[in-house]
Amino acid sequence: METVPFAKMHGLGNDFVVIDGRVRPIRVSAAAAQAIGDRHTGVGFDQLIVLEPPQSAEADVFMRILNSDGSEAGACGNATRCVVSKVLAESGRDRIVVETISGLLPAHRAGGEITVDMGPARLDWQDVPLAHAMDTLAVPIGLDGLGDATCCSMGNPHATFFVPDLDAVDMARLGARLERHPLFPARANIGFAQILTPERIRLQVWERGAGLTLACGSGACATLVAAARRGLTGRMAEILVKHGRLTLEWRADGHVLMTGPVATSFTGTLDPSLFADAV
Repeated sequence: METVPFAKMHGLGNDFVVIDGRVRPIRVSAAAAQAIGDRHTGVGFDQLIVLEPPQSAEADVFMRILNSDGSEAGACGNATRCVVSKVLAESGRDRIVVETISGLLPAHRAGGEITVDMGPARLDWQDVPLAHAMDTLAVPIGLDGLGDATCCSMGNPHATFFVPDLDAVDMARLGARLERHPLFPARANIGFAQILTPERIRLQVWERGAGLTLACGSGACATLVAAARRGLTGRMAEILVKHGRLTLEWRADGHVLMTGPVATSFTGTLDPSLFADAV
């Protein structure tokens, strides 16, 4: 097997190794994902993305998402924008549809940024999923003074906590505990959000299987939905993360639109021995 080319891309610091397996199929085992994701001995990433031929006739590309612990994710908004940017540049088109294990994501160029329709926010307890029936607007966790979480699924499970001061929260410690809380049988992405104004929200997310990340697109979607459901914002807002902002809209049909930038850091090749144990 020849070396495997990759691109290191990011959306506001949420970083990805993108491998193109559309022509030459590439299977990545959990062990290989962990090795590539190691920030000391590998390339390092929050998620590894493998592009594959679409399974749906409506899609242009299939995007497989692996976390740095080797587990598979159902959605990643920042990675979707990166994939859209790459495929649009190849095709010269302005619109495509990305397929994931969670569904189809239409996307288009928006000036110098990319807009993705992240699909509908799913609000029932079974959709998140939660361990048993309850109102997802106010899920009682009661950990270290945090208030109730507001939960939804954006193709992956999210729990958002609104806090008065984001800088005062020990997000690494709490995120690690909350990700695996008994209420979340499939684990969960944990968002910590501070409302600045009805149009602006600060956010940081502990991502399931990846830990604290500099940005989280699906987490930003979940945060706007949670804030609007609680009456803290309207259905449009800017989500501020450490390296910039995302623009979010929760449409009347339930779909969430996310707009933001994309960047390519560098390209390189991976040693084929990394994929020897893939099945």
